[in-house]
Amino acid sequence: MPFTRKPLIFHPFPQLLAVESTRHGGVSPPPYHSLNVGVFTEDSPENIRENRTLLFQSLGIYEDQVVHSHQIHGDQILLAQHPGLQEGYDALITNRPGLFLSVTVADCTPILVYDPVQNAVAAIHAGWRGAVARIVLKTLKAMEMQFQTRPEDCIAYVGTCIDECSYEVGKEVAVHFEEKFTRLGPEPGKFLLDLKSANAAQLLDAGVPASQIEVSVYSTVLHNADYFSYRKESGKTGRMLAIIGLC
Repeated sequence: MPFTRKPLIFHPFPQLLAVESTRHGGVSPPPYHSLNVGVFTEDSPENIRENRTLLFQSLGIYEDQVVHSHQIHGDQILLAQHPGLQEGYDALITNRPGLFLSVTVADCTPILVYDPVQNAVAAIHAGWRGAVARIVLKTLKAMEMQFQTRPEDCIAYVGTCIDECSYEVGKEVAVHFEEKFTRLGPEPGKFLLDLKSANAAQLLDAGVPASQIEVSVYSTVLHNADYFSYRKESGKTGRMLAIIGLC
């Protein structure tokens, strides 16, 4: 598998860069092998810088064109106007060409959104807390306010994350979700949570047509040879990036 994978739903838009990285093609040794691009991991800073350089070079962009944030599993949304590291945002939006939004993932769900009418994009990081906070729906509303985005025009991708059959949570988490997104787990008092469906439902609730939404068929747990999983690897692992922007 190469450095990155471009969602099929974005293939008709050559002006759009929209990818998620894999764990392949970098320089980091185990347990971060190999393309660890997470700046807040315990991998060596030199390896992380080299991996990010390799990734961005493969995409034809530079680090100084990329926006990223220290994510806190919240619902804050940044109107991104300049590249660089931000603090405390779990969703980024922009309509500036040449500015590329990124979110870091290793089990939580990345969601990428493109409005081809207003030429605006969003990158969203949504674990269970972000899903409960309805960060996807809030991001679509922020795009409407900032760019006059109409959800019915948007193209969206719900990315690679932990799969439903692997994501066991307690009742204290499950009670925050509609029953259709959970089922009883193999252990007493435990539930299995479907993050992909919960986040995709927010796109639908916002008004994005189902035909304009792609959901990744990949899993950070079931396809751990290709993707990092914080849960499966007990926290000692790398991070991927989901990236979107207009060239």
